[in-house]
Amino acid sequence: MAHQVRAVVARGKGAPVSLETIIVPDPGPGEALVKIEACGVCHTDLHYREGGINDEFPFLLGHEAAGVVESVGEGVTDVAPGDFVILNWRAVCGQCRACLRGRPWYCFSTHNAKQKMTLTDGTELSPALGIGAFAEKTLVAAGQCTKVDRAASAAAAGLLGCGVMAGIGAAINTGNVGRGDSVAVIGCGGVGAAAVVGSSLAGAAKIIAVDIDDLKLETARKLGATHAVNSKNSDAVEAIRELTGGFGADVVIEAVGRPETYQQAFYARDLAGTVVLVGVPTPEMKLELPLLDVFGRGGALKSSWYGDCLPSRDFPMLIDLYLQGRLDLDTFVTETIALDEVEKAFERMHRGDVLRSVVVL
Repeated sequence: MAHQVRAVVARGKGAPVSLETIIVPDPGPGEALVKIEACGVCHTDLHYREGGINDEFPFLLGHEAAGVVESVGEGVTDVAPGDFVILNWRAVCGQCRACLRGRPWYCFSTHNAKQKMTLTDGTELSPALGIGAFAEKTLVAAGQCTKVDRAASAAAAGLLGCGVMAGIGAAINTGNVGRGDSVAVIGCGGVGAAAVVGSSLAGAAKIIAVDIDDLKLETARKLGATHAVNSKNSDAVEAIRELTGGFGADVVIEAVGRPETYQQAFYARDLAGTVVLVGVPTPEMKLELPLLDVFGRGGALKSSWYGDCLPSRDFPMLIDLYLQGRLDLDTFVTETIALDEVEKAFERMHRGDVLRSVVVL
């Protein structure tokens, strides 16, 4: 049986999104049908709409979501109808060389649902990051569903599906931030703010938030930053060094994705320190660094894919921390909106005055 549901569709490059009726099939083998309760509006969705990911229009947008499993296909055992789940876009295969080496968070063969959701005229949709959750229901691979405690707010829980997990994981998983470390986070939007939270959870002694927006810096302080630097008014590298005894931070997390800010991160770390790139650059960007500096400063230069998270391990643990009051996910929810307000949320995103707008169904 097919399901007719309302969903947000991007039909062409740069064109405003539209609320349309789509067709969602019943789950086949290894698939799950999920009734969406909440989905965050992520910058990646805007990239899709603007053709920055690929040109496989029309897109079914939305990927940072939580909801309830409505039905599952043959062979699905990890989740069942009625389970409250967070969706993820890296369902691990268990068979690739990364998985077989015991590093499933690097899985090189992640997968999505095999069946296609369509417009009412039969046109196949490309779901954002294999999810497509700006919809009343969506079809995903069952491995994209992680069961968590039903007591959690769907609006907050869904944010672990992308941006918040990317930031927390960049600190805890990729950066290996430890007790007593000094950390600098360059760029304090949603992902950077989450990196501040992750650093705090890991026990960092000093967390320096860097941004050009005082409002974002204020939020970063609320989430655990011990110091704030407005890099529009002062040199970020010098400020970070001054706050760390002249040495630089043990871990610097770059959450912008630009060559200029990456260079700041590179020179703002201590000798043998770690740089973590979690901000996503665009294809044309180039980085130039003296190779002698790369050698001479030692340490590690890392990229963080989805916070190097393993959803089955990380999502339930972080939701438990949230329910215990030790992880403030609610602060990331700037506003809740309806399905037909996604385009307005994109406009707010351009202005930079939200951490997350969240569609609530």
